Amino acid sequence: MNTLETILKSIQNVKVIDHSIAHKNYIPLDLSTFNVELSKLDIGNAIDFEKYIENYLTANKAHIAFGGYNEERNLYKRSAVFNDTKTEERNIHIGLDLWIKAGTPVLAALDGTIHSFNYNAGLGDYGPTIILEHKIENQTFYTLYGHLSLESITEIEVGAVFKKGQQLATLGNSPINGDYAPHLHFQIIKDIGDNFGDYPGVCSKNDLDYYLENCPDPNLLLKIT
Repeated sequence: MNTLETILKSIQNVKVIDHSIAHKNYIPLDLSTFNVELSKLDIGNAIDFEKYIENYLTANKAHIAFGGYNEERNLYKRSAVFNDTKTEERNIHIGLDLWIKAGTPVLAALDGTIHSFNYNAGLGDYGPTIILEHKIENQTFYTLYGHLSLESITEIEVGAVFKKGQQLATLGNSPINGDYAPHLHFQIIKDIGDNFGDYPGVCSKNDLDYYLENCPDPNLLLKIT
């Protein structure tokens, strides 16, 4: 019986952002607590943050900035979604982010059906979100697409079928996507439990081992590096 990780590694030619952009035009982006440049930037301001991303892409002659899996970030300190007085701070990112302008097409990673979708409104949340269910060999698993446009979830239905590489959605802008610079949060989930249209994309240090096991590195599938 193959593990999900083995299956993901074996799949080729997967993209979740505009298929016309080659991997050579992707650039890694460090948003961790170790990036000293971020300490000079008001990352709580989506407009300034978007300018930072745009300048970074221009300076590196790239089209998409990517990264963030298992990355500890200060980005979430501004939002009560990740910080309340009753639970441990959640600040470790467990998906992969792809940063590019709003309106960019988002593609289904693999053949699948819509498991659920939702508008997760609020500062720091996903905004419009779609989750696909996939069945390959002996495995059932899910892919989550967060920070989409509102139009992406207005005319879809649970159970609708999407093929690998088919346009699923478009990226949203900061007033819609949780007040972030435009980007796709892409996450692979083994056991989704009772979650519907939502699943944690950031966890605490105490829960990290569980989430790293339940949410494999998306680059196993995307093979950007």
